[in-house]
Amino acid sequence: MANKKTPVNTMTRDLCDLAAPTGNIYETVVILSKRANQIAIAEKKELTRRLEDFKNDRDTMEEIFENHEQIEISKYYERQPKPSLVAIEEFKDGEVSYRMAKQDEE
Repeated sequence: MANKKTPVNTMTRDLCDLAAPTGNIYETVVILSKRANQIAIAEKKELTRRLEDFKNDRDTMEEIFENHEQIEISKYYERQPKPSLVAIEEFKDGEVSYRMAKQDEE
């Protein structure tokens, strides 16, 4: 889901650059948080789907053993950039579409 240039660590960002597309940093933050939530939900669904293959209804404490493939899948997702970082990169690259709700004028 993340592209190659998405950093895996946090970094300082210029708020003016982030606010430029919307004209308001608070609107930008709302857009970024909603997109990050979408990304997190999609990643969680994908991880759950991949781990379903390892589910065994008759596991007991004595029967549980380490499944190296399952561990590797989990480690892969742990190494991925955080959804918020992916959302910021997508926003900077113009890959996030958004629209402002119409305000009622009286």
